[in-house]
Amino acid sequence: MQAFRLEEWSSPVFTFGNAGTEPGLQTVWHYYLPELIARNPRRYRMQTMKSEFDWPVENPYLLRKRVTKDDIDEYGHVNNVRYVEWAADIAWRHSQTLGIGFSDYERLGVGCVVWRHEFDYKKPLLPDEEFVLATWISGSDKRLRVERSYEIRSATDGSLNFSGKTLFVTIDMRTGKPARMPQEFIDAYRPA
Repeated sequence: MQAFRLEEWSSPVFTFGNAGTEPGLQTVWHYYLPELIARNPRRYRMQTMKSEFDWPVENPYLLRKRVTKDDIDEYGHVNNVRYVEWAADIAWRHSQTLGIGFSDYERLGVGCVVWRHEFDYKKPLLPDEEFVLATWISGSDKRLRVERSYEIRSATDGSLNFSGKTLFVTIDMRTGKPARMPQEFIDAYRPA
């Protein structure tokens, strides 16, 4: 079984092993993950490592980051647009670990697009603050809609900075009209 933990770009962030085996785990750098999954998405089964925080679900997908000066706005805290960008980034990363990337959308002719975002900004993130972003699939009607939830917590004390969800709908990639979810989506996008 594979286990993974995301941290900053400069450190080893994934530990991989073939499904069903524990010996021989190896560290894989972050930028190899999409390529590894794209080559053989069914070879690996993923499970997150135990988190230090009490998340709403047992095994969310996690990304540890640090606020940079480019994230800060005139108010001296992280600009709210950055949270939306982080949510989009972790959603794609998580989708890829589930075995569904944009190339799969193209191959199947069906993709997920944002229908609605709902975000609550609880406490601002400040310059150089370290935080943990979590995401998980929180709902699916197995036909047209998938719901993804997010939380951001301070890496220092676990306090909640941000929570939200995105509702996606599946569309036909050629027409842009709603389309029924393929079985691969149903299998991959199961609620946590």
